[in-house]
Amino acid sequence: MADECFRHPRLAPLYDVLDPDRGDLDAYLLMAEEYGARRVLDVGCGTGVFALLLADRGIEVTGVDPAGASLDVARGKPGAGRVRWLHGDATRLPPLRVDLATMTANVAQAIAGPDDWHGTLRGVHAALRPGGRLVFETRDPAARAWEEWNREASHRVTEVPGVGAVESWVEVRETDGPLVTFRWTIVFAADGAVLTSDSTLRFRTRREIEDDLAAHDYVLDEIRDAPDRPGRELVVIAHRP
Repeated sequence: MADECFRHPRLAPLYDVLDPDRGDLDAYLLMAEEYGARRVLDVGCGTGVFALLLADRGIEVTGVDPAGASLDVARGKPGAGRVRWLHGDATRLPPLRVDLATMTANVAQAIAGPDDWHGTLRGVHAALRPGGRLVFETRDPAARAWEEWNREASHRVTEVPGVGAVESWVEVRETDGPLVTFRWTIVFAADGAVLTSDSTLRFRTRREIEDDLAAHDYVLDEIRDAPDRPGRELVVIAHRP
């Protein structure tokens, strides 16, 4: 089930405006070039930012996401016709043979339930050609990023074209072992509407990642430091033998 911020028809169109700096995707574009990927599966493609960047480079892209409202935003963007958009998740994919599968931003951590996570790893494995790679990022739990998720640090007011001023902030609601639940609050100045969206992320250790990949017949190539969050986030690279 997608979080409210991605599936609500009033919230999904705000995603790109409230998070405009996607420099985190540069490393993935470089890896697609590094590995000579011509066919890419973008798991949790959301509003299609990364999928469209790949398509701009002549890459055949399939983007899958459970949030219909986010896919509606993606389909409305210039060049969207070059991407195959699928409403769903990686556990129910059509037959594919891709060179690279990606889970950018919070996607891997947002697949918090063990059954959903293992199902995703199985689905991606089936979609990869032999030798194809899975790349995803995850925050290092040792950095305890959630301790900085509070109203004081995150509060802002953004002027959104056609919408007006939008006030937003995030606050942690609960921590339960490796699970952290937080709430985004969005206030629309135009009509005073207040919408909230709760999300839960799973913070996996290196050992857990290694064990999960091995259990689903991946070979771990390396775990890199994320260039945009050094010391705080890991980029995991594995392949299907």
